[in-house]
Amino acid sequence: MLSHSQVFRTAVRAKEFLITAEVMPPKGANPDRMIAMAQCLRQRVHAVNVTDGSRAVLRMSALAAAAILRQQGIEPIFQLACRDRNRIGLQADLLGAQALGIGNVLALTGDPVKAGDHPDARSVFDLESVRLLQVIQQLNQGLDINGNPLTDGATDLFGGAAVDPQSPSWSGLQRRFERKLAAGAQFFQSQLVADFDRLDKFMNTIARGVDKPILAGIFLLKSAKNAEFINRNVPGVHIPQHLIDRLAAASNPLREGMKIAAEQVQYARQLCHGVHLMAVKREELIPEILDMAGLAPLRSDPSSPAQMGL
Repeated sequence: MLSHSQVFRTAVRAKEFLITAEVMPPKGANPDRMIAMAQCLRQRVHAVNVTDGSRAVLRMSALAAAAILRQQGIEPIFQLACRDRNRIGLQADLLGAQALGIGNVLALTGDPVKAGDHPDARSVFDLESVRLLQVIQQLNQGLDINGNPLTDGATDLFGGAAVDPQSPSWSGLQRRFERKLAAGAQFFQSQLVADFDRLDKFMNTIARGVDKPILAGIFLLKSAKNAEFINRNVPGVHIPQHLIDRLAAASNPLREGMKIAAEQVQYARQLCHGVHLMAVKREELIPEILDMAGLAPLRSDPSSPAQMGL
């Protein structure tokens, strides 16, 4: 019987093809919609990512949202961004996550506040993602960032990192990836992938021989307008014109976007170790996208109370 948040960790170590998906915490105090969207993903994903102030937009605490999903028997991956907390706050949240049975953490630097809805807020960035991964390693060894012992118990956190195979700087991408590996990253989830030739090159050069799983980021494009918005507003992402034209010509653009996402899942199966699906405000469509891609439900519900030891 698996306890706490170890189903995803077990699937990683068993070298299964991994499936994760993303939900956003609520813009308010009512978590019902978030819970409903996460419930749609049962039996289809190994874990559900809970975003932490994505694009610097105010939402409920990712730690609180992850705890709510955990109470519902849904295994979360708690995203933790360095933008809003100093090293004391980051360590405090990591200790809190452990106490709440939240074992999976995606260490992120965080988007700049100027991109969000509170552009006058003060950024912290006391640490960045590589240093945060190192902190997770230290906490797992029973030490805080200063090397002082954790007198009330070490953590057992499973830390992961983001990677961008479409980075314009190949040398910078390699250096950052290697630093995250050295800092203890146990898995990688990529940014939105639109250029699968680039992903192929990344997997066969920089990531060649690496024994940590890499999940390709698959984004549901809802329309040509949606794709054009992403090209204008999401740094480092370029949706190819042929996909925009395909969406523009479709009688049902959302349906066409689902077909594109399913095709991309199939491409990713040939190249890497899993997929991370992002369907902002349409998470309920993810199971059908997986069906279209030929991915069957998981053998059992990995987040059921029996599996999670609740």
